[in-house]
Amino acid sequence: MTSPAATHRDVFGSPPEGVWSAPGRVNLIGEHTDYNDGLALPIALPQRTHAAVSVRDDDRLRVHSVQLGQTVEVSLGSVGPGSPSGWTAYVAGVLWALREDGLPVRGMDVTVDSDVPVGAGLSSSAALECAVGAAASDLFGLDLLGSDDARARLARACVRAENEVAGAATGGMDQSAALLCHEGSALLLDCRSGATEQVPFDLTAAGMVLLVTDTRASHALNDGQYEERRRACEAAAAELGVGSLREVSSGGLEHALARLSSDELRTRTRHVVTEIARVEATVAALRGGDLDEVGRLFRASHASLRDDYEVSCEELDVSVEAAEGAGALGARMTGGGFGGSSIALLPEGSAGDAEDAVRAAFAARGWTEPACFTVTASGPAGRDA
Repeated sequence: MTSPAATHRDVFGSPPEGVWSAPGRVNLIGEHTDYNDGLALPIALPQRTHAAVSVRDDDRLRVHSVQLGQTVEVSLGSVGPGSPSGWTAYVAGVLWALREDGLPVRGMDVTVDSDVPVGAGLSSSAALECAVGAAASDLFGLDLLGSDDARARLARACVRAENEVAGAATGGMDQSAALLCHEGSALLLDCRSGATEQVPFDLTAAGMVLLVTDTRASHALNDGQYEERRRACEAAAAELGVGSLREVSSGGLEHALARLSSDELRTRTRHVVTEIARVEATVAALRGGDLDEVGRLFRASHASLRDDYEVSCEELDVSVEAAEGAGALGARMTGGGFGGSSIALLPEGSAGDAEDAVRAAFAARGWTEPACFTVTASGPAGRDA
């Protein structure tokens, strides 16, 4: 594979000033909790998006995608909510959001290359945003990578880019993971306070692996389904008289459910409140070395996402069932749902059997062959070269 730096030189006529990258992410548990001020527990993936970047003296942004073989040019002055459209919005939106935050940013030439699967629910969009944001921080002297607080500020800018320019309603967990995760750890993210804590997540010593299955069932956050779930949670919080569903305790859940006006609001609320509790229990289990309990919590999370939040799909359910049938301690869908990927916690020696079982289950149904791969907890966005 040609390096992004070499491609940048070929496309734009001069070498880049550097190459930056940011990881995709897998959320171990805590799905659809971020926009409810809840808790999430992601890890950064080894798969990364790379951005080779040069600064320009004007307000033009030129972006080349290696995957698409396409170069797009826009004026930063034309960037705003809903403009530009398509994949370029995730790049242009970051520069717009940094400017909106009062930071000095001008035009850039950017070459993007990635091995984060697109449409797999593994945060390819956040990886793109954060790679570009990391480059802008270094090239324009913004100092947004030097501390967790600074990285959190950059994460907020990337969230604003995705929400307002790209028009995808994301809650911020993905960008936080790309910028704040540490190698060998999961990131306990409190989406109400913004506080983060590193939780050890190194399965090797326990003889375990985390298997990701990209079902190849298309996943998108801007098709309306995600926004419907978000609106239902906001409506439930309003009926309960609380600022967010984070304020509903698991002990007070049944009383809260009885006060809601519809089955839809009750099931959405039940998922969010119980999922937040499952994040807390997973952290305790990981710290105590109880991976059997982590597997049980994975299974409960998937059932809740499938039945109460209704964001799973047949491909996700089949991949989970096949992995568990092949020896997984637990498995669950990860990401926003409606397609995308699942994860399974497996003894190292069972990973191959689980991959075979998932592929066989998909083949028996005439579905596209899934992509299965094991992952480790990796590091955050930063400069590569």
